[in-house]
Amino acid sequence: MPAPVIQYAALGCYSNFSFLTGAAHPAEMVETAATLGWQAIGLADINSYAGIVRAHIAARDAAIRLIVGVRVRPVDGPDILVHPCDRQAYEDLSVLLSEANLRGQKAAPRPYLADLSRLSASTAFVVVPPCHPDADYHRKLQQIRQLVNGRLWAGACLYRDGADEARLSFLASESAALDLPLAALSNALYHRPDRRPLADVLCCIREKQTIDQAGYLLSRNAERQLLSPDEMARRWRHYPQALEQAALIADLCQFSLDELSYEYPDELAPGGRTAMQELTYHTWQGAKKRFPDGVDDRVKTYLQHELALIEKLQFAPYFLTVFDIVRFARGRGILCQGRGSAANSAVCYCLGITAVDPARAQPLFERFISEARGEPPDIDVDFEHERREEVIQYIYTKYGRQRAGLAATVITYRRKSALREVAKVFGLSRDVQSALAGEVWGREKTGFDTQALVAAGLDATDRRLRLVVRLVDELCRFPRHLSQHVGGFVITRGRLDHLCPISPAAMPGRTVIEWDKDDLDALGLLKVDILALGMLSCIRRAFDLLQLHYHRHLTLASVPPEDSATYDMLCRGHSVGVFQVESRAQMAMLPRLQPRCFHDLVVQVAIVRPGPIQGDMVHPYLRRRAGLERVTYPSAELRAVLQRTLGVPLFQEQAMQIAMVAAGFTGSEADQLRRAMATFKKHGEISRFHDKMVTGMTKRGYEADFAERCFRQIEGFGTYGFPESHAASFALLVYVSAWIKCHYPDVFICALLNAQPLGFYAPAQLIAEAKRSGVTILPVDINHSDWDSQLTKMVDHHAHHAAGAKNSKQPHRALRLGLRLVKGLARGEGERIAASRDPAFATMDEVMQRADVSARAIQAIAAADGFTSLGLARRQALWQARRLGRQRHHELPLFAAAQLEDDRPQQATTTIGREPQVTLPVASLGHEVAEDYRSLGLSLKAHPLDMLATPLAAAGWQLCHVIAKHRDGQRLRLAGLVTMRQRPGTAGGTVFLTIEDGQGQANVIIWPKLTVTYREALLRSQIIGLVGRVQKAQSVTHFIAESLFNLNGFLHHLDDDAIKTAGSVRMKSRNFR
Repeated sequence: MPAPVIQYAALGCYSNFSFLTGAAHPAEMVETAATLGWQAIGLADINSYAGIVRAHIAARDAAIRLIVGVRVRPVDGPDILVHPCDRQAYEDLSVLLSEANLRGQKAAPRPYLADLSRLSASTAFVVVPPCHPDADYHRKLQQIRQLVNGRLWAGACLYRDGADEARLSFLASESAALDLPLAALSNALYHRPDRRPLADVLCCIREKQTIDQAGYLLSRNAERQLLSPDEMARRWRHYPQALEQAALIADLCQFSLDELSYEYPDELAPGGRTAMQELTYHTWQGAKKRFPDGVDDRVKTYLQHELALIEKLQFAPYFLTVFDIVRFARGRGILCQGRGSAANSAVCYCLGITAVDPARAQPLFERFISEARGEPPDIDVDFEHERREEVIQYIYTKYGRQRAGLAATVITYRRKSALREVAKVFGLSRDVQSALAGEVWGREKTGFDTQALVAAGLDATDRRLRLVVRLVDELCRFPRHLSQHVGGFVITRGRLDHLCPISPAAMPGRTVIEWDKDDLDALGLLKVDILALGMLSCIRRAFDLLQLHYHRHLTLASVPPEDSATYDMLCRGHSVGVFQVESRAQMAMLPRLQPRCFHDLVVQVAIVRPGPIQGDMVHPYLRRRAGLERVTYPSAELRAVLQRTLGVPLFQEQAMQIAMVAAGFTGSEADQLRRAMATFKKHGEISRFHDKMVTGMTKRGYEADFAERCFRQIEGFGTYGFPESHAASFALLVYVSAWIKCHYPDVFICALLNAQPLGFYAPAQLIAEAKRSGVTILPVDINHSDWDSQLTKMVDHHAHHAAGAKNSKQPHRALRLGLRLVKGLARGEGERIAASRDPAFATMDEVMQRADVSARAIQAIAAADGFTSLGLARRQALWQARRLGRQRHHELPLFAAAQLEDDRPQQATTTIGREPQVTLPVASLGHEVAEDYRSLGLSLKAHPLDMLATPLAAAGWQLCHVIAKHRDGQRLRLAGLVTMRQRPGTAGGTVFLTIEDGQGQANVIIWPKLTVTYREALLRSQIIGLVGRVQKAQSVTHFIAESLFNLNGFLHHLDDDAIKTAGSVRMKSRNFR
């Protein structure tokens, strides 16, 4: 059926994917065009397809034609709107953009007019005139006419600047002279005129100007908005043929992104076998290895069912692609773990993609691969974060950069970055910028109000300041630039740049496409996620340490299952450092949920998420699990869906099944619901399913109240809900990391320290946890520490107790801290020191000469008290290091080395030894602790709060560990070192604080009103005082704060330098949203 003839078309519109130019989201532009009555809209961003998929989706939903195109901006000519009329023209334009990207620099492609000659004849070209066209424009127009193969139009725009009449007359005569039709362009920068101030701000950011100095760069008026067809007809009444030509262009350009087709790579089935035959072969071969005693009937049933479905839907090449990548990683000894909707299938287990045994967790394969949807499953594979680049380069090597590329990630303005940019544009001083930026934490969603401005010490009534705040709100979530996805690969059978333009990534050796994962998902294009997971690096290090020190060879699949001691530890909430269950909320949930089997861990991972929490699923499940509430089901149909979770939907699959079973959704509609749940945080689309869900359930006999509750639960998943298969993959890593922590805490903490930064806890808290587990900690030392922390056998029994080990039940190895903890020491220098100390260093000169390190490196180790094996205390070592640095500055390395060789056989003195000895005063313990925190971020000598106990007690404060001894409801005045602040998005503004002293820690809850009243103390305190009451319930203890006090002033008892140099003792917390 032929497409209807277009009568009205708005061409040449920008979106905000013309970065720092367009002032409207693609969807805003398209939806407004549909509302105004346009039949078609031509969205053309500068040298990019980046926003076109979003526009395509919006156009499909709004029932308006999208004219796919790009505003090509050649370095040697005017802007040209290029609209492909068919698939071939689209591919040609994509290749042109790719070459321009590779020719230029990041975000600065370099297309030339000559490139246009390679575009297909089925391409429409519209030359956009400059604001003030002249004779050079005529020459360029003539040159372009000679270059292009497709149809060409001369474009014209209205600027409402008083010169439109003369400009149109000139352009009409120029186009007539060259026998070119004149086409009317909308040339809209924004969809509504109230976006004009934001467009001016974007212009100033782009041109690095303030608003007061921008001058003619700014718009003269707000006329660059999208006009209605009637208004366009009125303004172009003297040139109606120009509007007709715009409609003709739209009518010619019939290409739609729906025409893009995707083909899997096909070279993964050698030897004449089909892809399905190859997959079947590897699956059953893998089954023999996974089940050496024979594959039981249940697993055989799983495999046969899954293979049949894969064959029917022709997904074998996809599984082979993932299998090939995983096989490469395992061949290189790279630890990896699959997750995602199908990663916990029996086929994936046999292929080695996942380590979750189907006999241990019920596979949910058909729930995310179904005939109704006919799309490939989502298999994400996590690799060790330190070795993932090897996998990425393997993919590039195997498929080539013409066939494989990383998906993009759209980096958007967040409140802090938007604030700094807008404040610069308005000429606010750096002091004001910093004051405003300091008030952002906790206000990402709510924005700035009068109270925030007053808290920053600013005049809340200042007109310019209030305009800045308004524009910051508008700029938030605008795309800033494209970056590379963390690991989402698109792999094609043909050329990738026929699908989408590619460009070089910021990291060398990588190429990226212009579309992000949501764009790819919307078009049904295959993406394989090659992700980095720090915990896998940690577990691999732990396995290596177990092999080296305890002669135990383990893999993810061979860790002893269902270990009661491991579950006992988790039930007590002792999960510091354990993957996924180390947060405050998870640690509080563990004693309540009491996990006793693998499925309980799956629930544990999924339940402490915004989806179940907002959907009011957590407490009903816990009550039913504890036997405090009877397990009931609304119907026999839903019993089959909810039986494993005691009648409470916890997983995304259950939400889909409820919609299908109880509300009559088709498989396709359930998939749309899944997509809405996955994208709710960005688009809020899930609400449109409300009526269908509630009506469908009431028609089938369910109570309206129950239907509403079900929808609220499903809506909660939109913020963050886990598929069960995803949770099962993570649960395996929870179990493995917990098992290592339970039985080998020395190995676990050592591996965690070497995988930093990772998780919620800083090295100081991890080392405190190691001590509580009976592990001896040895300090950083020039003669004993490698770059990484290491395990070592204890030689001196006295040292074992002196280092603070407690409750030792088995002969753990001692943990020697690594040089990586020393602030200011480069990795290369640290590794050279470790490699050069055979024999052991005797002097600082030897360290510098043999390891070839800088004086700065020596000083950094001296500041960390790392020369004790040379008989040097910190002050002596710093003194000598600084003298050595000054002397070396005046010596030639060649002569210095020769002199060292001459001196060593004759005398023990060195360059340092020939200088007069200086007796330095002995540092106090408090000073030593303060210096440890400055140089290492921790101290093994003492905890700062223990040293401040006396002055704090004199002021009426108790150390926070005493909370364990007090009853529920008792009021206390506690003091502690802040180690973590967390403000979850689902907590309604509540802040969770963790404080510690040398004997323990306390978890604090600060209600939203207090976060406003005591914001300064909350954010600035290193040592904080809290007045409040104890809350104890089900072996979980919290402290409910009523008032907060900044106790940083007590640091002068620890170290006088803390007062002389404000803030010199930095015991930094980790802050999370």
